[in-house]
Amino acid sequence: MKPAYKRILLKLSGEALMGDDSYGINREVITRIVAEIAEVVGMGVEVAIVIGGGNIFRGVAPAAAGMDRATADYMGMLATVMNSMALQDAMKQAGLDCRVQSALSLEQVAEPFIRGKALRYLEDGKVVIFAAGIGSPFFTTDTAAALRGVEMSADVVIKATKVDGVYTADPKKDPTAVRYQSLSFDEAISKNLKVMDATALTLCRDQKLPIIVFSIFKTGALKRVVLGEGEGTLVHID
Repeated sequence: MKPAYKRILLKLSGEALMGDDSYGINREVITRIVAEIAEVVGMGVEVAIVIGGGNIFRGVAPAAAGMDRATADYMGMLATVMNSMALQDAMKQAGLDCRVQSALSLEQVAEPFIRGKALRYLEDGKVVIFAAGIGSPFFTTDTAAALRGVEMSADVVIKATKVDGVYTADPKKDPTAVRYQSLSFDEAISKNLKVMDATALTLCRDQKLPIIVFSIFKTGALKRVVLGEGEGTLVHID
């Protein structure tokens, strides 16, 4: 089958890499995620990735209590660099050609973010991982995913979570919660459905860049999203 999207921006939370661990990177989980990514790359889809750092920052969060917000945010950015390096290593072991570009200057471990270079990598079939958010404090990796998605002219931002879509309420707390098949950006914002933060949602809405929320823990789910098979929840322009 032909993919519904040629170029995607995949947003991975740091927590997705933990598996059932309390923090850190679960090797079995990251290997399985990479296998899912490799499957869509094999279909000819161009893949860019933004990854969070919560799995690492969670381990130092108690010490960060009361810390200057900008300092804490820079620590979180460094955590995303660590995750990006781990993901890149797992991809190389799986035979994928991958590059890490960082919004912070860390040239010993990652290239600086250069838009034109990243676009060429994607066109050449390489996976590009964007680390360190947007390089500024007070912005989330959701916003980084929206911004990089726009900059890379992605067809869609795909947010990988532990839940298989956006629900009317927290499905873990409310058994009557119903999953949305699709909803508009304005609905997501007005109902505060926590698809992404408000800055990211507004940017995607203004740039007409759709978002799909799905569970990375469902085998084959990423492939089904890319094929347009109705996996997860689609957030779109009215």
